[in-house]
Parts: sequence; structure tokens; C-alpha cells
Amino acid sequence: MEKKTETPEEKKPAAEETPVTTVEETPVDPVAELTKKYDELNDRYLRLVAEFENYKKRTQRDAENTVRYANEKFARDMLDVLDNFERALKGGDDDLRSGLEQIHKLYLSVLSRNGVEPMNAEGSQFDPNRHEAVAHIPSDAPEGTVVDEAIRGYTMHDKVLRYAKVAVSRGNE
Repeated sequence: MEKKTETPEEKKPAAEETPVTTVEETPVDPVAELTKKYDELNDRYLRLVAEFENYKKRTQRDAENTVRYANEKFARDMLDVLDNFERALKGGDDDLRSGLEQIHKLYLSVLSRNGVEPMNAEGSQFDPNRHEAVAHIPSDAPEGTVVDEAIRGYTMHDKVLRYAKVAVSRGNE
């Protein structure tokens, strides 16, 4: 019998004879992972944008309602004045003057409760921030003094609502 000689290629070391099992890691696809993160962040962003748009619409609606109904209390107070005018018109001539005086007082009190006050211009120094000169007349008053008030001016919480239309003194000529 012939003896077979092993070639070095056929001869394998003992360590190689036992199969080595390696734990195969699932391949991580970086593109897929980044796409997933992107989708999550994009979803959060879109929700935030939608939430912010809703917030803006809600605050705009609230602001519009505040402006729309800001004068509600004032309007209710003015209805009392209107009622008194109607009562005065139904009364006789004797009651007309006293009725109108009462309405005038009520009207001024309603304005005052809402921060509207009349300006007292007559006798004061002309102020272009509060007065509108409609005439410049000679008088015994010093020059620049308001001598007549054609139309009364009004302020609301220190802001001029309507400038007083006044005649201003030129002094003696």
C-alpha cells in the first residue's frame, strides 16, 4: 500500500479545524438611520409650525374681539342718555329745559366715568397741543390768551380727543 503524503496545504492546524462562530452584527445603514431622524425632526417641526399658526390666529381673534367690544360699557351708558332724551321729547315745553339740563349732566357724568373730561380753555394761555385757533382777535387780555371757546375740547386719560376751537387774543391795538 502506498502511503499518502500530505502536502502543507492539506495539513491544517487544529485551531482551524474547529469552526469559529462569529456573532454577525446587523449592518447599520447610516442613510436609513439619518432619514428616520430627519423624518422625526421634520414631523416635530411641522407640528410646531401648525401650533404656532393656531396660536397667532387665536391671539388675533382675541385682539379683534377686544377691540370690537371695547366700547360695550360706554354704549350701554349712552343708552341711558338716549332714554332721557326720549322722555324729554315726550314732555311738555315747561319740562323741556329742565329735562335737557338733566340729560346734559347725565351725559357729562357718563363721559367722566369713561375717562372723557372737558378742557377748560377760556382764560388760559394758548397751547397748540390742546387748542386750535380759529380766530385771532384784539382784546384787553394779554396776547396769546384764549378769549373765547367756539367748540369745547375733550381729553381721554390725558390724550386729546378733540382740540378746543378757540379765539386767541392779539392784545390791545
